[in-house]
Amino acid sequence: GFTAKGKEENLTVAGRLTSVRTAGNKLIFLDLTDGPGGVQAVVNELKLGGQGQLEGLRRVCRRGDWYSVTGQPHRTKRGELSILASSVPELLSPSLHQIPAVLNDAETIARKRHVDLLVNRPSAVLPLLVRHGVEEAIQKYFNGEGFVKVNTPILSGGAGGAAARPFATTATELEGEKLHLRIAPELWLKRLVVGGLGKVYEMGPAFRNEGVDATHNPEFSICEFYEAFASLQSLMTRTEHLFQAIQLHVQSEVDLKGPYKRIEFLPALEQHLTRRLPDLSDPAAREEVFSLAGTHLPSESLPAEPNPSLPRVLDALASHFLEDCTQPTFIVHHPACMSPLAKHFKCATTGQAVAARAELFIAGREMANMYEEENSPVEQRKKFQLQQEVGGLDEQYCQVLEWGLPPTGGWGCGIDRLVMLLSGEGRIGDVLPFGTLRHVVGLGKP
Repeated sequence: GFTAKGKEENLTVAGRLTSVRTAGNKLIFLDLTDGPGGVQAVVNELKLGGQGQLEGLRRVCRRGDWYSVTGQPHRTKRGELSILASSVPELLSPSLHQIPAVLNDAETIARKRHVDLLVNRPSAVLPLLVRHGVEEAIQKYFNGEGFVKVNTPILSGGAGGAAARPFATTATELEGEKLHLRIAPELWLKRLVVGGLGKVYEMGPAFRNEGVDATHNPEFSICEFYEAFASLQSLMTRTEHLFQAIQLHVQSEVDLKGPYKRIEFLPALEQHLTRRLPDLSDPAAREEVFSLAGTHLPSESLPAEPNPSLPRVLDALASHFLEDCTQPTFIVHHPACMSPLAKHFKCATTGQAVAARAELFIAGREMANMYEEENSPVEQRKKFQLQQEVGGLDEQYCQVLEWGLPPTGGWGCGIDRLVMLLSGEGRIGDVLPFGTLRHVVGLGKP
């Protein structure tokens, strides 16, 4: 953009032509935009010093073309920024396709995202700007709090960190070695804490070889931080401060003021079930809890697999009874079996082994997951063995713990869902620059 001062000086502006209007044979108005801003160019043949100079411009210019205009800036009587052309506008790049006035076909929008961004402004562009603001605010917050930003491997021998199916691939440099795209940067970041970086964070891509729905895409953006000597309480407080800073930075109308409500996982679930749960450390507990789920949940809310694990059944119960929180709410102290990387303790209320863990839910969606990290290599080996169905024993990581991980708090947030919340979008594909994996693959086809 430019300011309308210094009328004696010529300047040059460039942009895409969005509108062409004529007033008789001597005057043409061109509306140009460079994306976030726009300007009107006034081309008066009488100011160009020659007859018939506008005829060629009138014949060839059309919406979508890129033009540059040189002239003097001024404001119209309505206060609009304009530029009075001192020479014939120069065509920089033509658009060989007519830009449609309306575009609302979902398939076309998915296949021709660039056209969607041209036609459906500002609604199509807003989520991208919100994403930029969110990532900018996150980086500003953590840098201001003394964290070190790092980039850990995306491709490695193990996916690491989370309960999900990884993408597998190979590399010509390492013949015979199976490689994985990372599920999360968690285990890498904790290695850095062991190595003496007490406050680290990362923003970047992660990959899970699973389905696509309103809130899930196989490729997504994640932010994680790890902080030595952070307790669960301090993790929740930092989450409140961070989310409020993000909300203020992007100027969203979503209310993220703290303090946030807190719900104890097991007492709240038992209240909904109107009965006590069995000892969840007992191998027989899975059958009893699964039977409870079958009684209390609709069939579509039950785990899809024929023999779901106890954590999967408990997760289904929590999803149905606890997670539908409109206002920001922490669900805290999950059963120990659901959190193999977290420290555990005995709940004074229920007598069950629970994790020093919390999940933040807003508008019924998980926004962040945090816990005090298990730092005993002996205990972690036991927990990895119990988690074999989702990755198995990571002996290398346990060997890293043998060098001493200080008491550490870990935190992860899905950036895409946060952008959805702050931009008001209902589907993850609407906040990704080129949509979900199905759309991206489709873009590669003729």
